[in-house]
Amino acid sequence: MMNFNTPITQIKKIGPAYAKRLNRLDIKTVADLLFHFPHRYQDFSKITPIGNVGLDDTVTVVGKILDIQNSKTPRKQMNITEAIIEDSSGAIKAVWFNQPFLMNSLRPELNISLSGKTTFSNDALFLSNPSYELTGANTGNNTDALRHTGRVIPVYPETAGVSSRWLRYIIKPLLPLAQKIPEYLPPQILARNNIPPLPNALTSIHFPNTLEEAENARKRIAFGELFLVQLVALKEKMNVKKESAPQIEFDLSLAKDFVDSLPFKLTDSQRSVSWEILQDLAKPHPMNRLLEGDVGSGKTVVAALAAIQTIKAGYQVAFMVPTEILADQHFKGLVKFLEKYDVTIAILTRSAHKKTSQKIKYEPFKISKQRVAKETLEGKIDLVIGTHSLIQETVRFKNLGLIIIDEQHRFGVRQRMALARGNIQNSMQKSAGRDPRTSRNANIPHLLSMTATPIPRTLSLTLFGDLDLSIIKQMPIGRKEIITKIVAPAARNQAYAFVKNQILKGRQAFVICPLVEESEKFDAKAATKEQERLQTKIFPDLRIALLHGRMKGKEKDKIMQAFKDKESDILVSTSVVEVGIDVQNATVMLIEGAERFGLAQLHQFRGRVGRGEHQSYCFLFAKSSSKTTRQRLKALITAKNSFELAENDLKIRGPGDFIGSRQSGMPDLAMASLSDLEFVKTVRNEVEDMLIKDPELEKNDLLRQKYEAFKREIHFE
Repeated sequence: MMNFNTPITQIKKIGPAYAKRLNRLDIKTVADLLFHFPHRYQDFSKITPIGNVGLDDTVTVVGKILDIQNSKTPRKQMNITEAIIEDSSGAIKAVWFNQPFLMNSLRPELNISLSGKTTFSNDALFLSNPSYELTGANTGNNTDALRHTGRVIPVYPETAGVSSRWLRYIIKPLLPLAQKIPEYLPPQILARNNIPPLPNALTSIHFPNTLEEAENARKRIAFGELFLVQLVALKEKMNVKKESAPQIEFDLSLAKDFVDSLPFKLTDSQRSVSWEILQDLAKPHPMNRLLEGDVGSGKTVVAALAAIQTIKAGYQVAFMVPTEILADQHFKGLVKFLEKYDVTIAILTRSAHKKTSQKIKYEPFKISKQRVAKETLEGKIDLVIGTHSLIQETVRFKNLGLIIIDEQHRFGVRQRMALARGNIQNSMQKSAGRDPRTSRNANIPHLLSMTATPIPRTLSLTLFGDLDLSIIKQMPIGRKEIITKIVAPAARNQAYAFVKNQILKGRQAFVICPLVEESEKFDAKAATKEQERLQTKIFPDLRIALLHGRMKGKEKDKIMQAFKDKESDILVSTSVVEVGIDVQNATVMLIEGAERFGLAQLHQFRGRVGRGEHQSYCFLFAKSSSKTTRQRLKALITAKNSFELAENDLKIRGPGDFIGSRQSGMPDLAMASLSDLEFVKTVRNEVEDMLIKDPELEKNDLLRQKYEAFKREIHFE
């Protein structure tokens, strides 16, 4: 008996060879086939009498084969198959190229349905390369039995040896199983949003009667997928609110003293988000907040204010970053911000283990990794900065009150969502002799995530729906705008001369190489060639370093540190150049193949310069001169802020490319829907309404089961 879990090898016509090919599409079971959705449709539903067919019509004709023959063109020896099809109104020729095997199945006197576009040549109208299938004698306008013609035809994602025609042949007989799939959304939600039940949608998405029916089916399935994604996020948000957290009372005099000690004035936006964070810290449940701000907007100083409030309340702070060089950068910055206070700061990475001395005025000195771990457990270290080292089992905290994560998207969505309940929490609780699996009343540390990547509204409502959002919308006063230019091919040498002049003034430059393809190997090769070209032909007297993703972490950190220390003039890099890296002496960002990058990524590259007192520049080189390329790159210059730029980027490239990774676990149709803000809001409103009425999903058993299964599927638990 066939069911959803039946392996595809038990389906008729699927042997080991086809099973291997289908595995490339992640299809292993009947359910995988049913949920392998078309990515577009061809509308062949217009069945037309042959006598009424016109030029350039996309039509379906149904008739009898009068004659069929193979021939070859005289010059190129191309195989041509020609058939004459007749109905009661007339006859028409069908022509196929390089498909001589059709003679084996299409023979005179057989009834056939053909769908395709008509064209005109040699004084004759004919169907060029039409889709076809044999029919019964009385098919007429009855399209129920048709798979490839005479209806709206699904076109699927394919792989070598697996065509859409073959998939239609396999999937259609399985569709009765779709009626056995339980509908997990309550009927009132379906009615309010005018969407069909899941069993009907699953049938219609494969073989719809109309394009409108196909769109409604896609809407229902995308609605369900987004509903589950947001349900996981909002349930997690609710669960976090049930946990206990250290109540870090707002110390007004401390905050005022910290702000007054800064060598610059906070912007109104920095003050606003700081107040939101400090209010959260004072609550009895864990903060779970995302601080979003443009490159150079001053997120670190906001984090430093939250950290000193936490430390002076008697708690420890963990500050996690994606790379060692960023850890070192934050170490130096936080030491500078907090040097007037009696706090101890350590850095714990693969290669650097420093601690600021309370006896010697903030001079860092090296201590062992073991000693950092020991003093952290003893509570002697107030603030620990590190990479993934901070979530290793060997690191324990005596009294952890706040976790800060910089560039949190680099850690992965799942990892970020589970972090407050993960290893850091476990290490804190275990160190106090509590088992986190059985102790529900133990304090959970507050969580502050930070990112310089502008996140479109639809993404913040879904992928980051468990987080409260704070946005720094202003740049610090006096920060110079980066002058951005699109450089025409004829002006390339002028741009090189400008770079040379900047370096002679003592400045430095980045050169970013274009993405070749999704392969570090090829991108590294392209960057290596560009470095060699610049060194031998353009700047032979300058020091040019190379950075790419094929290098090991230590090597990358060494090269980046050397560039920061002015040991090289130009750094040629692939897209691995780190977000947040602060090289204040770098004033020129030159981006090759700019059209290959998304707008948000170009904005991030541009943010690598303009960090210091000198005027900075960004030059965009593009191989394409198309109108679309010019419009995209011009948007980088004219957009009022990075958030507007991110919204444009989402519309142009789509959510999958914008995020750059499917690590979110988000299904494809839900991912595709993230360009539609109103749709995302509608789904979110339904989830919020559901959780108000039934927070534990006790009245919706099928939805609760689907929710639990979905959490396991995306490895959230």
